[in-house]
Amino acid sequence: MTIEDLQSLFFGTYGASNEPLHIYFSPGRVNLIGEHTDYNGGFVLPCAISFGTYCCIRKTKSPSLYCTSAQITHKHNIPIYSIEKQSSYGWANYILGVYAQFVKFQLQAPHGYELLVWGNVPRGAGLSSSAALEMAVAYAINDIEQYGLSVPQLARMCQTAEHEYTGVHCGIMDQFASGMGKQDAAIYLNCTTLEYEHIPVILDDYTLIIGNTNSPHKLESSKYNERVYECKQAIQDIQSHMPIKQLADISFMEFTRIAEYIPELYRKRARHVVSEIYRTQQAVEALKQKDIHTFGLLMNQSHESLKTDYEVTGLHLDTLTFAAQNHSACIGSRMTGGGFGGSTVSLVRTSAIDSFIQSVGSEYVSRTGICAEFYPAHICNGSHKVL
Repeated sequence: MTIEDLQSLFFGTYGASNEPLHIYFSPGRVNLIGEHTDYNGGFVLPCAISFGTYCCIRKTKSPSLYCTSAQITHKHNIPIYSIEKQSSYGWANYILGVYAQFVKFQLQAPHGYELLVWGNVPRGAGLSSSAALEMAVAYAINDIEQYGLSVPQLARMCQTAEHEYTGVHCGIMDQFASGMGKQDAAIYLNCTTLEYEHIPVILDDYTLIIGNTNSPHKLESSKYNERVYECKQAIQDIQSHMPIKQLADISFMEFTRIAEYIPELYRKRARHVVSEIYRTQQAVEALKQKDIHTFGLLMNQSHESLKTDYEVTGLHLDTLTFAAQNHSACIGSRMTGGGFGGSTVSLVRTSAIDSFIQSVGSEYVSRTGICAEFYPAHICNGSHKVL
């Protein structure tokens, strides 16, 4: 859909006005490595991708949020002075949740907004369609009202909105990557301090390929929150031996010395997190040295840990990942996102992309009966104004 199409759809929905129409874009993300480490205070390495969400927005004198999606038939009219979430609002709770954070900061204009959103992030693919929507709305309101909040502040607000209005206790990574993305670079983010560094992604003869299992994950109905709880239990067990506040506070060597004192289930969860943080640090050094083969090996190790210790992969992700890893043109592949369905990311020799897609796709459909979808990961800039 073009910008002109979005303008026509907006005016067809809301009509003309003396108030100007503004359009903003926020991207989805693919996480290269560092999975389920963000809510444990560790390092992650995501990048923003060209799929994302457009937010068309205009002030209105009416004290309501008028929420329309170009892809969902249900429209919502939400009074701005009644910001409690309601199940009847459905997808609009994401918008309401973001708006509510501005209210908490005592940043509430006396007028409402007309919003129309459209996105091309494949839903359920684990590429952060929800974070793209949240950040597009937050960035738009902050810019229109000139509130002056930083993008990291907006990311924190959107994370809280997801906690409170959808029940998913996510980390900061998705929203931060959507807001702070940079073209042709990944974000090396410390999820405790929010210190970050843009790491150039120079792959030479290789390309990042996203593989969508088309077995959608749904975080609020998955075991995602269960993993958050299990990590908290592991922390309590470790605290009997070391004064830590989060799993990121312990090194892998320190963990190996006390692992035997932790119950098996919690030990496995903690082992993944601690080792994944270390792998992420190694992956950053590999990228800086332009050693993409080592980077690929770390991707493979990451998936094995997510499968064996964190148990968030499953049939579809494992089938697609192992088919990719076994292809001669692929030097690394892993699940990306929360898991329980969703997508993989693979490093594939550019000259062999077509044969990779044909071979891996054929094996996947033969084993699962589902057709996967594949797309190159074009790394782009974060949230910005389009019009």
